[in-house]
Amino acid sequence: MGPQWDIAIIGAGPVGAYLANRLALCGLRTLVVDREAAPYALPRAVHIDHEMLRLLADIGLAQTLLPQMRAGDGHIHIGADHGVIRYLSVAGDPRPYGYANDYFFYQPEFETALRAGLSRFAHAELRLGVDLVGLAPDKAGVTLTFAGGEMARARWVIGCDGARSTVRRLSGVALDDLHFDEPWLVVDAEVEGPISFPPLGGVPDGANLQNLSLMMCDPARPTTVVPGRGNHRRWEFMLLPGEDDAAMAAPDQVAQLLRPWVDGVAHRVIRAATYRFHGLVARDWRVGRVFLAGDSAHQTPPFFGQGMCHGLRDAANLAWKLALVLTGKAGEALLDTYQTEREAQVRHVIGAAITAGRYICELDAQKASERDRRIRAERGMRSASELIAPIASSILAQGAGERFINPRLADGHLLDAATGGGWVLLETSEHILPPSAAQVLAALAVTRIPLAALTEPHNHLAGWFAERKVTAALIRPDFYVGLVASSSAQLAERLAQLAGAMALSGPVANASAQERTGT
Repeated sequence: MGPQWDIAIIGAGPVGAYLANRLALCGLRTLVVDREAAPYALPRAVHIDHEMLRLLADIGLAQTLLPQMRAGDGHIHIGADHGVIRYLSVAGDPRPYGYANDYFFYQPEFETALRAGLSRFAHAELRLGVDLVGLAPDKAGVTLTFAGGEMARARWVIGCDGARSTVRRLSGVALDDLHFDEPWLVVDAEVEGPISFPPLGGVPDGANLQNLSLMMCDPARPTTVVPGRGNHRRWEFMLLPGEDDAAMAAPDQVAQLLRPWVDGVAHRVIRAATYRFHGLVARDWRVGRVFLAGDSAHQTPPFFGQGMCHGLRDAANLAWKLALVLTGKAGEALLDTYQTEREAQVRHVIGAAITAGRYICELDAQKASERDRRIRAERGMRSASELIAPIASSILAQGAGERFINPRLADGHLLDAATGGGWVLLETSEHILPPSAAQVLAALAVTRIPLAALTEPHNHLAGWFAERKVTAALIRPDFYVGLVASSSAQLAERLAQLAGAMALSGPVANASAQERTGT
Protein backbone atom coordinates (compact mmCIF):
# COMPACT_ATOMS: atom_id res chain seq x y z
CA MET A 1 0.00 0.00 0.00
CA GLY A 2 1.56 3.30 -1.10
CA PRO A 3 1.32 6.42 1.08
CA GLN A 4 -2.19 7.82 0.78
CA TRP A 5 -1.25 10.89 2.81
CA ASP A 6 1.78 13.13 2.68
CA ILE A 7 1.47 13.89 6.39
CA ALA A 8 -0.44 12.26 9.24
CA ILE A 9 -0.79 14.35 12.39
CA ILE A 10 -1.71 12.63 15.63
CA GLY A 11 -3.53 15.05 17.92
CA ALA A 12 -5.93 17.79 16.83
CA GLY A 13 -5.32 20.19 19.69
CA PRO A 14 -4.10 23.71 18.92
CA VAL A 15 -0.66 22.62 17.69
CA GLY A 16 -1.88 19.73 15.55
CA ALA A 17 -4.81 21.69 14.10
CA TYR A 18 -2.60 24.71 13.33
CA LEU A 19 0.00 22.47 11.68
CA ALA A 20 -2.67 20.74 9.60
CA ASN A 21 -3.91 24.10 8.30
CA ARG A 22 -0.36 25.22 7.52
CA LEU A 23 0.51 22.03 5.65
CA ALA A 24 -2.77 22.01 3.75
CA LEU A 25 -2.07 25.55 2.59
CA CYS A 26 1.17 24.18 1.14
CA GLY A 27 -0.94 21.76 -0.93
CA LEU A 28 0.04 18.68 1.05
CA ARG A 29 -2.38 15.80 1.57
CA THR A 30 -2.88 15.99 5.32
CA LEU A 31 -4.64 13.65 7.73
CA VAL A 32 -5.15 14.74 11.34
CA VAL A 33 -6.69 12.42 13.92
CA ASP A 34 -7.59 12.76 17.58
CA ARG A 35 -8.73 10.18 20.09
CA GLU A 36 -11.45 12.52 21.41
CA ALA A 37 -14.66 13.18 19.53
CA ALA A 38 -14.72 16.90 20.40
CA PRO A 39 -12.35 19.54 21.79
CA TYR A 40 -11.81 19.32 25.54
CA ALA A 41 -14.65 21.41 26.98
CA LEU A 42 -12.59 23.28 29.61
CA PRO A 43 -9.69 25.71 29.22
CA ARG A 44 -6.11 24.50 29.53
CA ALA A 45 -3.71 26.88 27.77
CA VAL A 46 -4.87 30.50 28.04
CA HIS A 47 -2.03 32.66 26.64
CA ILE A 48 -0.19 33.28 23.39
CA ASP A 49 2.05 36.14 22.24
CA HIS A 50 2.39 38.37 19.16
CA GLU A 51 4.36 35.76 17.23
CA MET A 52 1.43 33.36 17.46
CA LEU A 53 -1.00 35.98 16.11
CA ARG A 54 1.35 36.35 13.18
CA LEU A 55 1.28 32.61 12.56
CA LEU A 56 -2.52 32.57 12.79
CA ALA A 57 -2.71 35.43 10.30
CA ASP A 58 -0.44 33.43 8.00
CA ILE A 59 -3.03 30.64 7.80
CA GLY A 60 -5.88 33.12 7.36
CA LEU A 61 -7.50 32.64 10.79
CA ALA A 62 -6.31 35.60 12.87
CA GLN A 63 -9.35 37.71 12.04
CA THR A 64 -11.60 34.82 13.05
CA LEU A 65 -9.84 34.35 16.38
CA LEU A 66 -9.01 37.92 17.40
CA PRO A 67 -12.60 38.81 18.40
CA GLN A 68 -12.49 35.83 20.78
CA MET A 69 -9.30 37.05 22.48
CA ARG A 70 -8.28 39.65 25.01
CA ALA A 71 -5.09 41.65 24.50
CA GLY A 72 -3.12 41.81 27.74
CA ASP A 73 -0.68 44.39 29.06
CA GLY A 74 2.12 42.12 30.30
CA HIS A 75 3.29 40.63 33.59
CA ILE A 76 3.79 42.00 37.10
CA HIS A 77 5.51 40.16 39.95
CA ILE A 78 4.72 41.09 43.56
CA GLY A 79 7.16 40.35 46.37
CA ALA A 80 6.79 39.09 49.91
CA ASP A 81 6.16 42.65 51.14
CA HIS A 82 3.38 43.04 48.53
CA GLY A 83 5.45 45.51 46.54
CA VAL A 84 6.35 45.24 42.86
CA ILE A 85 9.61 43.43 42.18
CA ARG A 86 9.31 43.02 38.41
CA TYR A 87 7.16 44.70 35.77
CA LEU A 88 7.24 43.41 32.21
CA SER A 89 5.10 45.60 30.00
CA VAL A 90 5.38 47.70 26.86
CA ALA A 91 1.68 48.57 26.80
CA GLY A 92 1.14 51.81 24.90
CA ASP A 93 4.48 51.64 23.06
CA PRO A 94 4.73 51.30 19.27
CA ARG A 95 4.46 47.66 18.17
CA PRO A 96 7.37 46.56 15.97
CA TYR A 97 5.82 43.09 15.74
CA GLY A 98 2.40 44.45 14.81
CA TYR A 99 0.36 42.86 17.58
CA ALA A 100 0.15 43.23 21.36
CA ASN A 101 2.68 41.14 23.27
CA ASP A 102 0.05 39.10 25.10
CA TYR A 103 -3.31 37.58 24.17
CA PHE A 104 -5.65 35.53 26.34
CA PHE A 105 -8.12 33.08 24.86
CA TYR A 106 -10.51 30.25 25.71
CA GLN A 107 -9.02 27.03 24.41
CA PRO A 108 -12.25 25.22 23.37
CA GLU A 109 -13.12 28.19 21.12
CA PHE A 110 -9.55 28.35 19.82
CA GLU A 111 -9.45 24.66 18.89
CA THR A 112 -12.88 24.79 17.30
CA ALA A 113 -11.84 27.64 14.99
CA LEU A 114 -8.62 25.88 13.96
CA ARG A 115 -10.44 22.63 13.23
CA ALA A 116 -13.11 24.48 11.26
CA GLY A 117 -10.35 26.03 9.16
CA LEU A 118 -9.53 22.61 7.75
CA SER A 119 -12.89 22.54 5.96
CA ARG A 120 -11.31 24.92 3.41
CA PHE A 121 -9.20 22.10 1.98
CA ALA A 122 -10.38 19.10 -0.03
CA HIS A 123 -6.98 17.45 0.50
CA ALA A 124 -7.12 17.64 4.34
CA GLU A 125 -9.17 15.34 6.53
CA LEU A 126 -10.00 15.52 10.24
CA ARG A 127 -10.95 12.23 11.91
CA LEU A 128 -12.17 12.37 15.51
CA GLY A 129 -12.63 9.56 18.02
CA VAL A 130 -9.70 7.69 16.47
CA ASP A 131 -7.08 6.23 18.80
CA LEU A 132 -3.60 5.39 17.50
CA VAL A 133 -2.27 2.03 18.67
CA GLY A 134 0.59 1.25 16.28
CA LEU A 135 3.30 2.82 14.09
CA ALA A 136 5.29 0.86 11.53
CA PRO A 137 7.84 3.06 9.70
CA ASP A 138 9.73 1.88 6.62
CA LYS A 139 11.85 3.49 3.91
CA ALA A 140 8.87 4.87 1.99
CA GLY A 141 6.53 5.94 4.78
CA VAL A 142 4.71 4.95 7.95
CA THR A 143 1.77 2.60 8.43
CA LEU A 144 -0.54 3.73 11.22
CA THR A 145 -2.89 1.33 12.99
CA PHE A 146 -5.86 2.62 14.97
CA ALA A 147 -8.03 0.95 17.59
CA GLY A 148 -10.59 -1.20 15.82
CA GLY A 149 -8.10 -2.23 13.12
CA GLU A 150 -8.40 0.71 10.72
CA MET A 151 -5.11 1.60 9.03
CA ALA A 152 -3.64 4.55 7.15
CA ARG A 153 -0.40 5.21 5.34
CA ALA A 154 1.58 8.48 5.31
CA ARG A 155 5.00 9.56 4.14
CA TRP A 156 5.65 11.39 7.43
CA VAL A 157 3.98 11.35 10.86
CA ILE A 158 3.94 14.14 13.45
CA GLY A 159 2.98 13.50 17.06
CA CYS A 160 1.11 16.49 18.48
CA ASP A 161 -0.66 14.35 21.03
CA GLY A 162 0.31 16.04 24.26
CA ALA A 163 2.27 15.33 27.40
CA ARG A 164 1.25 11.64 27.49
CA SER A 165 2.07 11.26 23.80
CA THR A 166 1.32 7.87 22.28
CA VAL A 167 3.57 8.73 19.34
CA ARG A 168 6.47 9.44 21.69
CA ARG A 169 5.88 6.16 23.54
CA LEU A 170 5.59 4.10 20.34
CA SER A 171 8.78 5.74 19.04
CA GLY A 172 10.71 4.87 22.21
CA VAL A 173 11.70 8.48 22.97
CA ALA A 174 12.81 9.34 26.50
CA LEU A 175 12.38 12.68 28.27
CA ASP A 176 15.07 14.81 29.90
CA ASP A 177 13.89 15.97 33.32
CA LEU A 178 14.99 19.55 33.98
CA HIS A 179 14.37 19.14 37.72
CA PHE A 180 11.45 21.42 38.37
CA ASP A 181 8.33 19.84 39.79
CA GLU A 182 5.86 21.82 41.89
CA PRO A 183 2.18 21.07 42.65
CA TRP A 184 -0.35 23.82 41.91
CA LEU A 185 -4.12 24.13 42.05
CA VAL A 186 -5.55 25.69 38.86
CA VAL A 187 -8.95 27.36 39.18
CA ASP A 188 -10.91 28.74 36.22
CA ALA A 189 -13.96 30.89 36.85
CA GLU A 190 -16.43 33.13 35.10
CA VAL A 191 -16.39 36.44 36.99
CA GLU A 192 -19.07 39.09 36.43
CA GLY A 193 -16.99 42.15 37.21
CA PRO A 194 -13.50 43.35 38.20
CA ILE A 195 -11.64 41.29 40.76
CA SER A 196 -10.06 42.70 43.92
CA PHE A 197 -6.35 42.93 44.69
CA PRO A 198 -4.63 43.29 48.06
CA PRO A 199 -2.93 46.66 48.73
CA LEU A 200 0.17 46.66 46.51
CA GLY A 201 3.13 49.01 46.58
CA GLY A 202 5.11 50.39 43.66
CA VAL A 203 2.57 49.69 40.94
CA PRO A 204 3.57 51.92 37.98
CA ASP A 205 1.24 54.78 37.10
CA GLY A 206 -1.20 53.71 34.41
CA ALA A 207 -0.72 49.99 35.01
CA ASN A 208 -4.05 48.16 34.75
CA LEU A 209 -3.94 45.27 37.19
CA GLN A 210 -7.11 43.82 35.68
CA ASN A 211 -5.26 43.33 32.40
CA LEU A 212 -1.92 41.99 33.68
CA SER A 213 -0.74 38.50 34.56
CA LEU A 214 0.02 38.94 38.26
CA MET A 215 2.37 36.69 40.20
CA MET A 216 2.09 36.99 43.98
CA CYS A 217 5.53 35.77 45.07
CA ASP A 218 4.30 35.55 48.65
CA PRO A 219 5.84 32.75 50.73
CA ALA A 220 2.51 32.42 52.55
CA ARG A 221 0.93 31.16 49.30
CA PRO A 222 2.51 31.83 45.87
CA THR A 223 -0.38 32.70 43.55
CA THR A 224 -0.80 33.60 39.90
CA VAL A 225 -3.79 35.58 38.62
CA VAL A 226 -4.39 35.59 34.87
CA PRO A 227 -6.93 37.60 32.86
CA GLY A 228 -8.97 35.78 30.26
CA ARG A 229 -11.18 36.58 27.34
CA GLY A 230 -14.59 37.98 28.28
CA ASN A 231 -15.45 37.12 31.87
CA HIS A 232 -12.99 34.24 32.17
CA ARG A 233 -10.35 34.40 34.91
CA ARG A 234 -7.69 31.95 36.06
CA TRP A 235 -6.00 31.55 39.44
CA GLU A 236 -3.09 29.25 40.16
CA PHE A 237 -2.37 28.53 43.83
CA MET A 238 0.79 26.73 44.85
CA LEU A 239 0.12 23.79 47.14
CA LEU A 240 2.10 24.01 50.37
CA PRO A 241 3.99 21.08 51.88
CA GLY A 242 1.60 18.53 53.35
CA GLU A 243 -1.49 19.75 51.49
CA ASP A 244 -3.54 17.07 49.76
CA ASP A 245 -4.41 17.53 46.07
CA ALA A 246 -7.99 16.32 46.35
CA ALA A 247 -8.72 18.24 49.54
CA MET A 248 -7.41 21.49 48.05
CA ALA A 249 -9.60 21.05 44.94
CA ALA A 250 -12.75 20.56 47.04
CA PRO A 251 -15.39 23.28 46.44
CA ASP A 252 -15.27 24.75 49.97
CA GLN A 253 -11.48 25.04 49.87
CA VAL A 254 -11.55 26.59 46.40
CA ALA A 255 -14.15 29.10 47.58
CA GLN A 256 -11.93 30.05 50.53
CA LEU A 257 -8.92 30.62 48.28
CA LEU A 258 -10.92 32.72 45.82
CA ARG A 259 -12.81 34.78 48.42
CA PRO A 260 -10.29 37.67 48.79
CA TRP A 261 -10.20 38.13 45.00
CA VAL A 262 -13.93 37.96 44.20
CA ASP A 263 -15.53 39.24 47.39
CA GLY A 264 -18.89 40.74 46.47
CA VAL A 265 -18.57 39.84 42.78
CA ALA A 266 -20.78 37.20 41.19
CA HIS A 267 -18.72 34.32 39.86
CA ARG A 268 -18.95 30.66 38.90
CA VAL A 269 -16.09 28.19 39.18
CA ILE A 270 -15.90 26.09 36.02
CA ARG A 271 -12.86 24.00 36.90
CA ALA A 272 -10.53 23.29 39.80
CA ALA A 273 -7.73 20.77 39.24
CA THR A 274 -4.24 20.14 40.53
CA TYR A 275 -1.25 19.99 38.18
CA ARG A 276 2.46 19.43 38.44
CA PHE A 277 4.37 22.34 36.92
CA HIS A 278 7.52 20.83 35.50
CA GLY A 279 10.19 21.12 32.80
CA LEU A 280 10.72 18.20 30.42
CA VAL A 281 12.31 17.94 26.95
CA ALA A 282 12.28 14.93 24.62
CA ARG A 283 15.73 13.67 23.73
CA ASP A 284 14.77 12.95 20.11
CA TRP A 285 12.27 15.08 18.19
CA ARG A 286 12.69 13.00 15.04
CA VAL A 287 12.90 9.22 14.80
CA GLY A 288 13.16 8.41 11.10
CA ARG A 289 9.87 9.46 9.51
CA VAL A 290 8.23 10.38 12.82
CA PHE A 291 8.42 13.80 14.51
CA LEU A 292 7.29 15.19 17.84
CA ALA A 293 5.90 18.70 18.32
CA GLY A 294 4.27 20.67 21.13
CA ASP A 295 3.80 19.03 24.53
CA SER A 296 4.82 15.72 22.99
CA ALA A 297 8.33 17.17 22.64
CA HIS A 298 8.56 19.51 25.65
CA GLN A 299 6.71 20.74 28.70
CA THR A 300 7.42 24.05 30.39
CA PRO A 301 6.33 25.68 33.66
CA PRO A 302 3.66 28.26 32.80
CA PHE A 303 5.23 31.30 34.45
CA PHE A 304 5.70 33.24 31.18
CA GLY A 305 2.80 31.63 29.31
CA GLN A 306 4.98 30.09 26.61
CA GLY A 307 3.81 26.47 26.60
CA MET A 308 1.49 26.59 23.61
CA CYS A 309 3.68 29.19 21.91
CA HIS A 310 6.51 26.65 21.86
CA GLY A 311 4.26 24.17 20.09
CA LEU A 312 3.09 26.59 17.42
CA ARG A 313 6.71 27.59 16.77
CA ASP A 314 7.52 23.90 16.34
CA ALA A 315 4.73 23.59 13.78
CA ALA A 316 5.74 26.69 11.83
CA ASN A 317 9.39 25.60 11.74
CA LEU A 318 8.66 22.06 10.60
CA ALA A 319 5.91 22.86 8.08
CA TRP A 320 7.94 24.75 5.48
CA LYS A 321 10.78 22.24 5.69
CA LEU A 322 8.46 19.29 5.11
CA ALA A 323 6.87 21.14 2.20
CA LEU A 324 10.25 21.63 0.49
CA VAL A 325 11.24 18.00 1.04
CA LEU A 326 7.89 16.57 -0.07
CA THR A 327 7.91 18.64 -3.26
CA GLY A 328 11.44 17.49 -4.05
CA LYS A 329 13.01 20.92 -3.73
CA ALA A 330 15.27 20.10 -0.76
CA GLY A 331 17.02 17.07 0.65
CA GLU A 332 15.75 15.17 3.69
CA ALA A 333 18.74 16.37 5.73
CA LEU A 334 16.93 19.70 5.98
CA LEU A 335 14.54 18.03 8.43
CA ASP A 336 17.39 17.46 10.89
CA THR A 337 17.55 21.22 11.46
CA TYR A 338 14.09 21.09 13.08
CA GLN A 339 15.29 19.84 16.46
CA THR A 340 18.55 21.78 16.22
CA GLU A 341 16.74 25.09 15.80
CA ARG A 342 13.82 24.48 18.10
CA GLU A 343 15.37 22.60 21.02
CA ALA A 344 17.94 25.25 21.99
CA GLN A 345 15.30 27.97 21.93
CA VAL A 346 12.85 25.85 23.93
CA ARG A 347 15.47 24.96 26.53
CA HIS A 348 16.41 28.64 26.87
CA VAL A 349 12.81 29.65 27.59
CA ILE A 350 12.16 26.68 29.90
CA GLY A 351 15.31 27.62 31.79
CA ALA A 352 14.04 31.17 32.26
CA ALA A 353 10.62 29.87 33.33
CA ILE A 354 12.22 27.50 35.85
CA THR A 355 14.35 30.35 37.23
CA ALA A 356 11.22 32.48 37.61
CA GLY A 357 9.33 29.52 39.05
CA ARG A 358 11.95 28.92 41.71
CA TYR A 359 11.83 32.49 42.92
CA ILE A 360 8.03 32.62 42.67
CA CYS A 361 7.76 29.39 44.68
CA GLU A 362 10.10 30.49 47.49
CA LEU A 363 8.45 29.61 50.82
CA ASP A 364 11.16 30.84 53.20
CA ALA A 365 10.31 34.38 54.35
CA GLN A 366 13.91 35.51 54.80
CA LYS A 367 15.01 34.12 51.45
CA ALA A 368 11.95 35.73 49.83
CA SER A 369 12.92 39.11 51.27
CA GLU A 370 16.47 38.71 49.94
CA ARG A 371 15.04 37.70 46.57
CA ASP A 372 12.90 40.83 46.46
CA ARG A 373 15.91 43.08 47.04
CA ARG A 374 17.95 41.26 44.37
CA ILE A 375 15.28 41.36 41.69
CA ARG A 376 14.41 45.00 42.32
CA ALA A 377 18.07 45.86 41.74
CA GLU A 378 18.15 44.08 38.38
CA ARG A 379 17.71 45.94 35.12
CA GLY A 380 16.63 43.39 32.60
CA MET A 381 14.03 42.78 29.93
CA ARG A 382 10.99 45.01 29.52
CA SER A 383 8.76 42.32 28.04
CA ALA A 384 8.44 38.56 28.35
CA SER A 385 8.69 38.34 24.54
CA GLU A 386 12.39 39.19 24.91
CA LEU A 387 12.86 35.68 26.30
CA ILE A 388 12.70 34.26 22.77
CA ALA A 389 16.32 33.78 21.77
CA PRO A 390 17.47 33.59 18.13
CA ILE A 391 17.70 30.15 16.57
CA ALA A 392 20.85 28.65 15.06
CA SER A 393 21.63 25.78 12.68
CA SER A 394 23.65 24.81 9.62
CA ILE A 395 21.16 26.61 7.32
CA LEU A 396 21.51 29.96 9.09
CA ALA A 397 24.28 32.35 8.15
CA GLN A 398 26.10 34.66 10.53
CA GLY A 399 23.77 37.35 11.87
CA ALA A 400 20.61 35.37 11.06
CA GLY A 401 18.15 33.51 13.28
CA GLU A 402 16.14 36.22 15.04
CA ARG A 403 12.42 36.83 14.58
CA PHE A 404 11.84 39.52 11.99
CA ILE A 405 9.62 42.47 12.79
CA ASN A 406 6.12 43.00 11.39
CA PRO A 407 5.35 46.73 11.73
CA ARG A 408 2.19 48.44 10.59
CA LEU A 409 2.62 50.34 7.32
CA ALA A 410 1.23 53.74 6.42
CA ASP A 411 -1.73 52.16 4.63
CA GLY A 412 -2.77 50.46 7.88
CA HIS A 413 -1.72 46.94 6.88
CA LEU A 414 0.98 44.96 8.61
CA LEU A 415 4.19 44.17 6.74
CA ASP A 416 3.16 40.52 6.26
CA ALA A 417 0.05 41.59 4.37
CA ALA A 418 2.25 43.54 1.96
CA THR A 419 4.77 40.74 1.45
CA GLY A 420 2.25 37.90 1.28
CA GLY A 421 4.35 35.66 3.54
CA GLY A 422 6.49 32.81 2.31
CA TRP A 423 10.13 33.59 1.51
CA VAL A 424 10.73 37.35 1.32
CA LEU A 425 13.90 39.28 0.47
CA LEU A 426 13.85 42.85 1.77
CA GLU A 427 16.52 45.14 0.32
CA THR A 428 17.55 48.68 1.20
CA SER A 429 19.33 49.00 -2.16
CA GLU A 430 19.42 47.09 -5.44
CA HIS A 431 21.60 43.99 -5.43
CA ILE A 432 22.99 42.63 -8.71
CA LEU A 433 23.06 38.86 -8.44
CA PRO A 434 24.62 36.11 -10.61
CA PRO A 435 22.38 33.45 -12.22
CA SER A 436 23.02 30.90 -9.46
CA ALA A 437 21.75 33.29 -6.78
CA ALA A 438 18.73 34.16 -8.89
CA GLN A 439 18.06 30.42 -9.25
CA VAL A 440 18.05 30.02 -5.46
CA LEU A 441 15.52 32.83 -5.16
CA ALA A 442 13.40 31.24 -7.88
CA ALA A 443 13.58 27.76 -6.34
CA LEU A 444 12.30 29.12 -3.03
CA ALA A 445 9.72 31.38 -4.73
CA VAL A 446 11.24 34.39 -2.96
CA THR A 447 9.42 37.71 -3.22
CA ARG A 448 11.92 40.57 -3.57
CA ILE A 449 10.75 43.87 -2.10
CA PRO A 450 12.76 47.12 -1.99
CA LEU A 451 12.41 48.90 1.31
CA ALA A 452 11.68 52.11 -0.59
CA ALA A 453 8.38 50.56 -1.71
CA LEU A 454 7.20 50.35 1.92
CA THR A 455 6.11 53.43 3.86
CA GLU A 456 6.29 52.75 7.57
CA PRO A 457 5.54 55.65 9.98
CA HIS A 458 7.62 54.52 12.99
CA ASN A 459 10.71 53.63 10.90
CA HIS A 460 11.05 50.22 12.55
CA LEU A 461 12.21 48.72 9.24
CA ALA A 462 14.81 51.37 8.45
CA GLY A 463 16.04 51.20 12.04
CA TRP A 464 16.32 47.41 11.92
CA PHE A 465 18.60 47.48 8.86
CA ALA A 466 20.64 50.43 10.13
CA GLU A 467 21.22 48.84 13.53
CA ARG A 468 22.54 45.66 11.93
CA LYS A 469 24.45 47.47 9.17
CA VAL A 470 22.99 45.25 6.45
CA THR A 471 21.32 45.96 3.11
CA ALA A 472 19.41 42.71 2.62
CA ALA A 473 17.47 40.29 4.81
CA LEU A 474 15.92 37.01 3.68
CA ILE A 475 12.85 36.21 5.77
CA ARG A 476 11.79 32.57 6.04
CA PRO A 477 8.18 31.32 5.95
CA ASP A 478 8.25 30.99 9.76
CA PHE A 479 9.21 34.71 9.95
CA TYR A 480 12.74 34.11 11.22
CA VAL A 481 15.66 35.77 9.45
CA GLY A 482 17.28 33.23 7.14
CA LEU A 483 20.27 35.37 6.15
CA VAL A 484 21.49 38.96 6.11
CA ALA A 485 24.01 40.58 3.79
CA SER A 486 25.68 43.96 3.40
CA SER A 487 26.59 43.78 -0.31
CA SER A 488 25.62 42.06 -3.55
CA ALA A 489 28.65 39.79 -3.34
CA GLN A 490 27.89 38.75 0.22
CA LEU A 491 24.23 38.17 -0.62
CA ALA A 492 25.17 35.93 -3.55
CA GLU A 493 27.68 34.04 -1.43
CA ARG A 494 25.21 33.44 1.40
CA LEU A 495 22.45 32.38 -0.98
CA ALA A 496 24.83 29.80 -2.41
CA GLN A 497 25.67 28.61 1.11
CA LEU A 498 21.97 28.39 1.93
CA ALA A 499 21.30 26.34 -1.21
CA GLY A 500 24.09 23.94 -0.29
CA ALA A 501 23.05 23.61 3.35
CA MET A 502 19.43 22.94 2.37
CA ALA A 503 20.45 20.63 -0.49
CA LEU A 504 18.24 22.55 -2.92
CA SER A 505 17.92 20.50 -6.07
CA GLY A 506 17.40 20.85 -9.80
CA PRO A 507 18.12 24.18 -11.52
CA VAL A 508 19.95 25.57 -8.48
CA ALA A 509 22.57 22.85 -8.51
CA ASN A 510 22.86 23.07 -12.32
CA ALA A 511 23.31 26.85 -12.29
CA SER A 512 25.97 26.63 -9.56
CA ALA A 513 27.85 23.96 -11.53
CA GLN A 514 27.70 26.05 -14.71
CA GLU A 515 29.16 29.06 -12.92
CA ARG A 516 31.97 26.96 -11.40
CA THR A 517 32.90 25.56 -14.83
CA GLY A 518 32.34 28.78 -16.71
CA THR A 519 29.80 27.21 -19.09
